[in-house]
Amino acid sequence: MSKEVRYAGFWIRFIASFLDTLFLALPVGILIYFLSSGHWFDLAQYQQNIQLAMSGNIHALEHQPHTSLTWELIFEISVLVVTMIFWKQWRGATPGKKFVHIKIVDAKTHKDISNKQAITRSLGYIPSILLLCVGFFMVALRKDKRALHDLLADTIVIYQEI
Repeated sequence: MSKEVRYAGFWIRFIASFLDTLFLALPVGILIYFLSSGHWFDLAQYQQNIQLAMSGNIHALEHQPHTSLTWELIFEISVLVVTMIFWKQWRGATPGKKFVHIKIVDAKTHKDISNKQAITRSLGYIPSILLLCVGFFMVALRKDKRALHDLLADTIVIYQEI
């Protein structure tokens, strides 16, 4: 007897993504920043821009901090690798998804995603973002709650059976 699939909607996925930023991307970012000896980006310039903006200076963002493309790529690849490790170890979930009891599965079989799907889904975030984030907002508009990156990778995000 097969149970009905419950698709994870926009807000629960947003919460999971926020938690993953805190528990995955932020620690990786801190590690990469220290590994780069501060060469990834100019933290002092960021702090100065924030202080200027908080004081009401309308020119606060005219001088953007120097960033290193090499270290940015290392960060992005590191987050991708860490995310894929979690997907494999936790059967389609990251810490944020695990916390809110959702996971990524193959759209047709509802089984674990393949490495190809994981990579395609991760790279699918790029067009999802570049299209003014419409790729993410599709979740709110579709009955099956699939984002552009889900369509590209043939995945869905569903609630885990507890």
